[in-house]
Amino acid sequence: MDSPRSFLIIQTAFIGDVILATALVEKLDHSFPGASIDFLLRKGNEDLLKDHPGIRHTLIWEKRKDKIKNLVGIIKKVRANGYDYVINVHRFASSGLMTVFSGAKYKIGFDKNPLSFLFDKKVKHKIEEGIHEVQRNQMLISSLTDELPSKPRLYPSLKDHEKVKDISSSGRYICIAPTSVWFTKQFPKEKWIELTNELDSSINVFLLGASGDQSACDIIKTYSRHTGVINLSGQLTFLESAALMKGAVMNYVNDSAPMHIASAVNAPVTAVYCSTVPAFGFGPLSDKKFVVESKEKLSCRPCGLHGFKVCPQGHFKCASTIEIQDLKFKIE
Repeated sequence: MDSPRSFLIIQTAFIGDVILATALVEKLDHSFPGASIDFLLRKGNEDLLKDHPGIRHTLIWEKRKDKIKNLVGIIKKVRANGYDYVINVHRFASSGLMTVFSGAKYKIGFDKNPLSFLFDKKVKHKIEEGIHEVQRNQMLISSLTDELPSKPRLYPSLKDHEKVKDISSSGRYICIAPTSVWFTKQFPKEKWIELTNELDSSINVFLLGASGDQSACDIIKTYSRHTGVINLSGQLTFLESAALMKGAVMNYVNDSAPMHIASAVNAPVTAVYCSTVPAFGFGPLSDKKFVVESKEKLSCRPCGLHGFKVCPQGHFKCASTIEIQDLKFKIE
């Protein structure tokens, strides 16, 4: 086949998954200068890729309303673009349909996709210790490029940096993203309060999150003795948050999307792992990174790949036994 002129990357999962898939954009953009690279994602995540210099167009699938109708519509859009390669990072049937009916000259995806038997190339997706998700994703395009993955990247604009300039201009600061979609991935609020109480009073503490996280952040702010705690949840976009995190002396996160946001702007990050483990392959990728987890050998940990709404054992020791001093000393 001639040198590819156009690519479509499909990742319609969650925020962190989209960020990790940007490593493919970086690799393809470097390997095929001048080629067009588009990205298909679910509605609500498109702002992550705003102003991304390696992406020509973002295609948005609205899957929360009229899902099937909109699926048919997005397949028609994909087919009309006549891509040389469709690279499907997602592992579910909906994206499999997008790939199969794309009309692309070459279709690539993971073997876990139920329609992978109709792809031109399928790659084994296996959770193995020591293999990061960006390495697994890179296997999709290794025959086009090589086996060395690029790092994921986000591109906050000058406007994004200007938005947070006034917030961050008062001196050294840290950011804490205290919540997670999954309860068992979330370091408890009382633990975050304990951390803020241990921090130097001269360092401001910015609490980050979506609008739905405001209540949890308010509790941390209210019960913390640290006078510099500021709740910014629901006030910043993804890229504004990334710009703020980039200037922090440290970013404290759970095993969740903010960890990947920090990695994508190479911001210093300390990731707290409760029920999950870094060996799953979704750890931080920043140059300055730390992982903090319980020192106790718990037979129930990890209890699952993604987390649960409640601790299956009822004790949540994977979080309660983490020592605050192990977080505090990550700040220079």
